[in-house]
Formats: sequence, structure tokens, C-alpha cells
Amino acid sequence: MPLIPYEPFRYVEGARREMERLFGTPFFREEPRIDIYENDREIIASCEIPGLQSKEDIGIEIAENMLSLGGTIRREQEVKDENIHRQERYWGSFRRSINLPAPVIAEESRAVYRNGILKITMPKAEPQLRRRNIEIDFH
Repeated sequence: MPLIPYEPFRYVEGARREMERLFGTPFFREEPRIDIYENDREIIASCEIPGLQSKEDIGIEIAENMLSLGGTIRREQEVKDENIHRQERYWGSFRRSINLPAPVIAEESRAVYRNGILKITMPKAEPQLRRRNIEIDFH
């Protein structure tokens, strides 16, 4: 019977910290979690992004049925690595793109950030029915 309990990931945290020290950026990237839902008039994206400090820390882009988010979560305070016992909260840059289920009007979209949740409301675009008569080459 071993005296030390078996912990298969015991050294992963130290390895991750060492990789971040060597490369200067977070080694394991996180992506914001996003819920997408819709009603008759709009598509809503609810994004879990705790830790944003100002609106300059995030960018939102909507293009061709694709919602893209990118930004930076900053550490509240700098702590020397040798003083850290556990670091589970994500900090650093993030980027996420997701397909939307229907066309939206990007210019009329709006976003609100409250309590770590970014809510993006995008009005649905009217489907454009393009009808075209096709000429028949008849011989």
C-alpha cells in the first residue's frame, strides 16, 4: 500500500506554469462558453466571460452569419509564480467564432455586459427571396 495517494495529474499544474513562464502567455487557452437561442424576431447569444474590466477589453464582429468575439481578460493583480498555490481562473487573450442559425442585421445588434455575462441581441434579417427567370436555350 503506497504512502502517497496516487494523483495522475499532480505535476500538470507545475508543467503548465513552467510553459507559461518560458513562453510568456497562458499555455492552455480558454474559449468563452456561448449559448445561442432565438425567438421570432431575434437571435440571442449569451456569453460567459467573467473578468472583463472595460468595454475596450472585448470586440464583437458580425459578418455573414458568423459571430466573432475576441478580447483580453486581465489579472486583477500580479502575483509572483512562487507564491501561487492554485491558479484556475483564466486570464489572457481569447477568441471565439460561431455560426449563427439565421441571417441577422448587424447594424441593429446590441450588447450588454453584466455580472460576467455578455448578452448580444441580433435582430433577424428578412429572408431575401431572389427570384429570377431563367432563359432556356431551346434548339
